[in-house]
Amino acid sequence: MSKFRIKKVAVLGAGVMGAQIAAHLVNVRVPVVLFDLPANDAPTLPASRGSLPPEGAGAALGRPGGGAGPKNGIALKAIEGLKKLKPSPLGLADEATLIQPANYEEHLALLAGCDLVIEAIAERMDWKLDLYAKIAPHLAPHAIVASNTSGLSITKMGEALPAAVAPRFCGIHFFNPPRYMQLVELIPTPATAAQVLDDLETFVTSTLGKAVVRAKDTPNFIANRIGVAGMLGTIKEVENHGLTYDVVDDLTGKKLGRASSGTFRTADVVGLDTMAHVIKTLQDTLTAETDPFYGSFATPPALKALLELGNLGQKTKAGFYKKVGREVLRFELESRDYVPAGQKADAVYERMLKKPAAQRLQLLREAEGAEGRFLWAILRNSFHYAAVHLASIADTARDVDFAMRWGFGMRQGPFELWQEAGWLQVARWVQEDIDAGKALSKAPLPQWVFEGPVAQAGGVHTPEGSFNPTTGRFEPLRRLPVHARQLFPEGVLGDGAQGFATAGTTVHEDASVRLWTLDHEVLIASIKTKMHAISPEVAEALTRGVELAEQDYQGLVVWSGDEPFSAGADLQSMLPAFMAVGVAAIEDAEGFLQQTMLRLRYAAVPVVSAIRGLALGGGCELAIHSARRVVAMESYIGLVEVGVGLVPGAGGLTYIARRAAENAATSTDKDLLKFVSEGFTAAAMAKVGTSALESRQLGYLLDSDIVVPHKDELLYVALAEAKAMANAGWRPPLKRQFPVAGRNGKATILGQLVNMRDGGFISQHDFHIAGLIAGVVTGGDVDAGTLVDEEYLMALERQAFCALIVHPKTQERILGLLNTGKPLRN
Repeated sequence: MSKFRIKKVAVLGAGVMGAQIAAHLVNVRVPVVLFDLPANDAPTLPASRGSLPPEGAGAALGRPGGGAGPKNGIALKAIEGLKKLKPSPLGLADEATLIQPANYEEHLALLAGCDLVIEAIAERMDWKLDLYAKIAPHLAPHAIVASNTSGLSITKMGEALPAAVAPRFCGIHFFNPPRYMQLVELIPTPATAAQVLDDLETFVTSTLGKAVVRAKDTPNFIANRIGVAGMLGTIKEVENHGLTYDVVDDLTGKKLGRASSGTFRTADVVGLDTMAHVIKTLQDTLTAETDPFYGSFATPPALKALLELGNLGQKTKAGFYKKVGREVLRFELESRDYVPAGQKADAVYERMLKKPAAQRLQLLREAEGAEGRFLWAILRNSFHYAAVHLASIADTARDVDFAMRWGFGMRQGPFELWQEAGWLQVARWVQEDIDAGKALSKAPLPQWVFEGPVAQAGGVHTPEGSFNPTTGRFEPLRRLPVHARQLFPEGVLGDGAQGFATAGTTVHEDASVRLWTLDHEVLIASIKTKMHAISPEVAEALTRGVELAEQDYQGLVVWSGDEPFSAGADLQSMLPAFMAVGVAAIEDAEGFLQQTMLRLRYAAVPVVSAIRGLALGGGCELAIHSARRVVAMESYIGLVEVGVGLVPGAGGLTYIARRAAENAATSTDKDLLKFVSEGFTAAAMAKVGTSALESRQLGYLLDSDIVVPHKDELLYVALAEAKAMANAGWRPPLKRQFPVAGRNGKATILGQLVNMRDGGFISQHDFHIAGLIAGVVTGGDVDAGTLVDEEYLMALERQAFCALIVHPKTQERILGLLNTGKPLRN
């Protein structure tokens, strides 16, 4: 296994993509230098364009060390701009200052200290080649150089580099925005050394947390080649079938298993100028001879009109859609103006799209309505285009399906859906439409579709591997040493990989939780309830898990396999007991949940919570009572009970009071109320950390907790951490008393709440809930500094929780959430 380490990175180009790539490097704690032109040369070389899809536009602040003089103005402006972008490219906005600004005139010597150089300037080949000539003498002899082009020839760029650098050069195509988009395409040149590509994939996978697909050096590579051709084909079919943009987006979003923004809303988010640029790459680099679908690559008339109007989508607040006040309008080409939007597709097609794949495609193909015929047409076109171009753009069908899932937010790639629906039947349907002149191209489906291994296997994905049309074989997934950290990686339909739900050895399983082990050293608890909600049955199973782990294992890991970690306590499961017995049933249930949390906290073996996605309410309480947390970067953690008119009731407020006392004890500032107020504000305002980094800032994660960039490495790291803690002689914390702020602290907090209520910032019921929270976190009616224990505070929690559960306004909030899925403010 290679020992190559990327310790520092330089990003060349502080534009949309460059600045956000630098931001993500900061998120994962990689030092980064962000270069751009000296400020006085700004007009000469525009910053980089983004790539497709979804959103972002970048820029950001810098720190003085690295030169914060006036010539760093472009990079500094880009760094400062990062703080204002939504969604935020930074886990913590104030960490923009960790990006080191630089310019090409004064700071090229800094490149010698960088192990990876990512070029992300504008999509002009001549500008890129000029820049390579400028930086080449300053590169470290081992440094990898990569271009973040969205479609230009990587081979042509590599030919301009010195012979010593060429083996260390390749393409690295991030998708926009880089923090959130999973896909990174790596594109080698004929000269790229195999080990260099493996080293870069290792870094991108484990350190950056991305999913890598290796693409061939063809225009727009894999995802944008298939995706943009698909968008152009969709727009053409919209014209053919006379549908409106809002109806199309309703059909081509979640109902079709694609990104919820659909087609035209996605284009607005990406930026219509960016979309036009990627289309132009296809137009300029392909011909009717090299791509039989070339006739459908013309810039759509509506897109051309919007570009002429300067309506570039979300960034200009107008594109295919425009929001005026609360009303959403859609563009109308005939009038070149906007008309009211909001039309929905016929409900019959929503029902069709819920059918099994084979039945679904047959119903759409035979549909008489325009919407059904449109849906069949765009699916047929996607199958057709992917099959015709597979051999030229990718090694295997797996690469295409992964690229479309990770780069365009599809639930399935085109080959997966085709195979699920019945390979040969769908192939015959597609070919019939081609022969009838209904398709976008007359090019027939390749021979391998109908004959040979694929036809015999019933598809391109098998347990032996995915089909490579160049070799004519099913090829297994490429495995690097870093991939061993992914115990249950994403697979494709038909690969036969075992899922986590049946893997390992089951120790105990019921309807709520599976207790199992992979190695007979650490026990794993996987919650099975909807949204992994914590019910009394889940609490009982977790308690049993602790007992079994103490008897036979080194530790217990709570990991449920997919998102969310847990969306909270299962209120709905408590309602029948409440209706039958009254508030006493709720008090008993809350008491049992609290005791479960304490059982986790004081277990004789380390309990590690492996968190991915939402950890809200009871899920947050489960996490904070664990000995350690291993957390995927994109996790959202917080105590949100006030949204349903309740207070955290499973130890969340007790945790806030205890942590405040612990923080005050280790601080030179001994004002306990200051530390209590931080936790109170987070709970009373239902603050949620929008990244693992922000959750740590809110106090729900500790400095000792581990942030894991790649979601599929979570279980591996959690198991390793549990074993390491056990091997280091883990002992649970001793139960002890701690001081609370008392009645005076509560009075101070209430004084601030009165101002918020009287100013109309919170309702009377919000004030009432916040007052109950303040009463618990300050320890109730006691003197400041009184020593209490966790059981005492948990009793106060239960009292507050039960007082609210019978409150009419809280009941309105609970029923409102259960009925609509949205919080009610009353």
